[in-house]
Amino acid sequence: MNIKRYYISAALIVAIVIIIDLISVDVFVRFDFTDNHQYTLSEATKNILRNLDKPITIKAYFSKDLPPKIANIRRDFKDLLIEYANISKGKVKYEIINPNENEKLEAQAVQDGIQPVMVNVREKDQIKQQKAYLGAVIMYEEKKEAIPFIQPGAPMEYLLSSAIKKLTLKHKPIVGLVQGQGEASLNEMPQVISQLKMLYEIREFNLNDTATIPQDYKALLIIDPADSFTTGELNILNNYIKNGGHMLIAYNRVYGNLQNMYATPNNTGLESWLIKHKISIPAKLVIDASCGMVTVQQERGMFRFMSNVAFPYFPIAKNFSKHPISSGLEQVIFPFVSPVEYVGDSTIKYTPLIYSSEKSGLVKTPVYINIQKQWTATDFTDKKIVLAAAFEGKWDNGKPAKIVVFGDADFCINGKGQESVQLGDDNVNLFVNAVDWLSDDTGLVGLRTKAVTARPIKELDDSTKTLLKYLNFLLPLLLIIGYGIFRAQRNKIKRIKRMGEYYK
Repeated sequence: MNIKRYYISAALIVAIVIIIDLISVDVFVRFDFTDNHQYTLSEATKNILRNLDKPITIKAYFSKDLPPKIANIRRDFKDLLIEYANISKGKVKYEIINPNENEKLEAQAVQDGIQPVMVNVREKDQIKQQKAYLGAVIMYEEKKEAIPFIQPGAPMEYLLSSAIKKLTLKHKPIVGLVQGQGEASLNEMPQVISQLKMLYEIREFNLNDTATIPQDYKALLIIDPADSFTTGELNILNNYIKNGGHMLIAYNRVYGNLQNMYATPNNTGLESWLIKHKISIPAKLVIDASCGMVTVQQERGMFRFMSNVAFPYFPIAKNFSKHPISSGLEQVIFPFVSPVEYVGDSTIKYTPLIYSSEKSGLVKTPVYINIQKQWTATDFTDKKIVLAAAFEGKWDNGKPAKIVVFGDADFCINGKGQESVQLGDDNVNLFVNAVDWLSDDTGLVGLRTKAVTARPIKELDDSTKTLLKYLNFLLPLLLIIGYGIFRAQRNKIKRIKRMGEYYK
């Protein structure tokens, strides 16, 4: 009888496991405890998937037998594809391919735009390099979009959802880039423009050539104007905002020149136009103890050498508000940035986006730039100065409009020719997020920075680092010792009870 009951119990357990396994094929559940909900699909993605009118095919090219950190990318991307397929009710079809299996699959991956990378793999106590594929191609009708390489910590949901949206868009929204007053051109901003072109059509637009701004422009970008605006041009901007337009202004209110070591105000008339709209960018420079470095030539006796010195005129912003434009960013560098202030009332919604650090200050211009200056605490008497802000409301009793203002333009400009520089990822993300917030109503703006966030211990102060170091070393030992004392005490109590007169 006991043997029969044993077989019945075993059969029931096996049946339950099989049923759970069958259900798990169609039902995908996971719990997300990450700080930025890294593994939870956004409403923007769900809306895109639910509104698909035709099937989407995704070929994921992922190598196998990779180091654990890289192998996790394959697992996370596969989980993401399962969710996409479920929410789209089968309209998203996917296939996971290992190109390393044969040369034909490798050729297919390369033809689809997937770039192989070399990774170090440990095999039999030796480290060797192996070709790895970590990418995907999304196909819709006759069109396709490749994600050549998915690096660790990348915002997978944004990459996948934006690619699907790009393929399914019937017409890209138009964004105008103002020209005619010495503004930055498309060629001077290749990094941000390449990102914007995924979802928008960018058109250079000269205010001199028209009396009005076309109504189909989702947003207008004014980046680094250097020449004066005429009254007529400012009136065009006036009418655009009054009619509910959306505008991004990145304005170098002060020009800092490291060649002649001088910083002078930049007056184009745009600053006066902003004042009329209750927005002020004073002709001052923000200095910050949290800053970038510049290379200077120094002399020691007969020797000359180059060295890097801290340069407070290049603040590194790490304080961001919880807003779709700035949420999820880690740090953005702003060369020669001016403060952004709101001087109006509560009729306009004013949202500071980015702040300087707790140790910052303001310098009036014009001013001589002394790279060799020895900065002290008395130079940084201000804190949390606003470097960028978003404004929403009705100006001049017009329609609801939006304006985003940055007190610096260089943060988003690569430059020309040999003077071109590489922008940090968050510099690019910040600018493109701002354009998305102004132009895109799908909600994808919040996904670009929805990635694995790095919080290095080096950013902690020395006392906190010391505390964590000793706590990490001593806590396990203390727990073991504490558990040993507890067991010894418990056993002692048991022995006393056993030795008692009435112990049974």
